[in-house]
Amino acid sequence: MKEPDFLWDYSKNEQNRIKHKVGFEIAQYAFNDPKRIIARDSKHSTADEQRFFCYGLVAGNVLTVRFTLRIGKIRIFGAGYWREGRKKYNEKNNLY
Repeated sequence: MKEPDFLWDYSKNEQNRIKHKVGFEIAQYAFNDPKRIIARDSKHSTADEQRFFCYGLVAGNVLTVRFTLRIGKIRIFGAGYWREGRKKYNEKNNLY
């Protein structure tokens, strides 16, 4: 049986669902968008852990997913439908 490609903390997922109205089960689909944008989160990255944003289209809306890579897996720790993410996605994909 194949191990999942995504990991997350279940209590953090519930907090995110309450605060941003999206669960990590849905957030993982942003990575399936062929036009997704992956950007380094230099503000929150450290020497020990690099952090990233994935901007991808999910159900017609641009979803921003905050994540890191751990043991070859994508660990999601935040997600939401934020204006800044939609702006970056549209700019990179020339959607204006």
